[in-house]
Amino acid sequence: MISAPGIGSGLDVSGIISKLMEIEQQPLTQLNTKEAKQQAQLSAFGSLKSVLSTFQDSVKALAKPALFNGYKATLADTTAATVSTSSSAAAGTHDIEVQSLAQAQKIKSEAFATTDTVIGSGTLTIEFGTYNEDGTFTANAEKAAKTITIDPAKSTLADIRSAINEANAGVTASIVNDGSGNRLVISSKDSGLANALKISVDDTDGNHTDNAGLSKLAFDASTGGVSNMTETVAARNAVMVIDGITVTKSSNTINDALEGVTFNLLKANPGTTTTLTVEKDKSNVEAAVNAFVKAYNDLEKTIGNLSRYDAANKQASVLTGDSTVRMIQNRMRAMLNGNQSAAGGINSLSELGISFQKDGTLALDNNKLSAVLNNPDKNIAAFFGDIPGATTTSSTTSQAVNVSDSLISIINQPPTFTPGSLAVNISQLATQGSATGGKVATGLITLLNNKLDLTIDGISSSITLTTSLSSYTAAELAAEIQSKINSNTTFSAAGVSVAVTQNAGKLSITSSRYGSASSVQITGGNGKDSIFGTPAQVAGQNVAGTIDGQAATGSGKELSSNGLTLKIDGGSTGNRGTVDFVETTTTTSSTAPSTPGFITQLDQLITGMTRSDGLISNRMDGINSTIKGIGKQREALEFRLESVEKRLRAQFTALDTMIASMNQTSNYLQQQLANLPKIGE
Repeated sequence: MISAPGIGSGLDVSGIISKLMEIEQQPLTQLNTKEAKQQAQLSAFGSLKSVLSTFQDSVKALAKPALFNGYKATLADTTAATVSTSSSAAAGTHDIEVQSLAQAQKIKSEAFATTDTVIGSGTLTIEFGTYNEDGTFTANAEKAAKTITIDPAKSTLADIRSAINEANAGVTASIVNDGSGNRLVISSKDSGLANALKISVDDTDGNHTDNAGLSKLAFDASTGGVSNMTETVAARNAVMVIDGITVTKSSNTINDALEGVTFNLLKANPGTTTTLTVEKDKSNVEAAVNAFVKAYNDLEKTIGNLSRYDAANKQASVLTGDSTVRMIQNRMRAMLNGNQSAAGGINSLSELGISFQKDGTLALDNNKLSAVLNNPDKNIAAFFGDIPGATTTSSTTSQAVNVSDSLISIINQPPTFTPGSLAVNISQLATQGSATGGKVATGLITLLNNKLDLTIDGISSSITLTTSLSSYTAAELAAEIQSKINSNTTFSAAGVSVAVTQNAGKLSITSSRYGSASSVQITGGNGKDSIFGTPAQVAGQNVAGTIDGQAATGSGKELSSNGLTLKIDGGSTGNRGTVDFVETTTTTSSTAPSTPGFITQLDQLITGMTRSDGLISNRMDGINSTIKGIGKQREALEFRLESVEKRLRAQFTALDTMIASMNQTSNYLQQQLANLPKIGE
């Protein structure tokens, strides 16, 4: 179905609806404007975060200790040597004389017609060392000799050159055509007298020194040695004089003559002295401070561009009046403008020549900064760095008593601790009191022989054995007697206990106690004679011996002397080792945490602003939340506008239809009226 709104009524329905929808869409336009403003703010905070990070990089550069420990060295005669320094250098002025440069020895062979000339085969052994004034050769202990095999199939001059180079023997070989022929030149890779060459030949022709075959390459400059090659450049050490002290090295690069300074010798000039000046390198510090000032000014410029109000044009910037921006700017200015802890004798940035200008940027007075760097009483590294925590030292004295014999333990030690060793000697071990039957025990226990009267460890009591119709075995009778004694309340209340054993039917009762207080006496009872007969009763003995050579008092297993009491649990008599009184003093040091210095505080401030959960990120999260809210409002508004447009089109379509119908009725009536008879006709 083809719809053409307005045909029936003649109204511009589409135009009317379009104009009405423009009015309805005004809130949508406002949302788009609001979103564009939020997007602009989001971009602005992103730019601010970026420039803050750049400023933080310049801050961190000032926190590096190496920046302030740098030295520079200047040699008046730059043709004599180049010099460089490390942080271990020390400021000073030195007289330098370069007497000679180090050289690597070079030797040449006789001339050969072509590079394809066959020389010979065998082996070449290359050694490094020193040719001494007495004509001897001393091998370099730090370099092993290298043997190179020359194959008969590859024994031309070119082949030998390649074999030497491929062997990586500490030398290089080349062929030089001097017009008279091709000569093999062998050069030591390392300079210095200790790296002179000695080449021994094992020639396959059997003669290793005649100037024929491979022996043409023999070289030994020592007394009596054979040299079929000729020296072209002598091995030589570098010799320089520093403040009147002669320094000899095998290389022209010398890094251990003057601490922290490396020389690269370029030219010898004996008898001529030049001046070396080593001083603090201020240039790196000055460059880092300048970069710090510039980075802050870039930050201040960015903040200004984002938040400034143009009064002349009455135009606000994207972040004009934003509280987060004002907070960042105020905190940064307060940190840079405040007084610090006076570390290094410096109280503030202004003392370094860094001060605020009227427009909020920083200015650097380089002359003032240079004066601080040259002032020995000012330490800019300490000002920028963290303040070390105080170190405290404490000593703890611990005492220990050690016994060398595992069967000896300490019961009590003297009240006064005196370090030293005390020898222990045991003359008698502690024993237990016992009573052993004089006859084989009767196993049948009745009412006539079931009672025993005993005195154990000085405690007296009686026991009554359980009667039995059948005889006890010796072991059973021993167990019965032990059970009755140990369960007797009189004995147990006094801490008395025993062990009862049998041997070939004879019973023994042994007290659990040791020493002279230990005893077992069978004093009576109707069972004494039938079970024990006349028992052998032996009292216990105390331990006896000496401690530190002095007689000690024994009580049971315990041996005491001068406040020291030892327990001797068996073992043997005689020397039983020592008791050692050891006193140990332990010293510990602890350092309190360092106090954050100016740079650390500033770095932490910036980190709090730029980190993922920091000030700026939280503000950006809020903006993103607002943008999402606008998006949801737009979706709802667009849905409503779509409904409004549908409703308007339906209404105007109905109006168009109604007007069209009315027009048809009007036309019909006009036609009917026109057909009516006229009056007077």
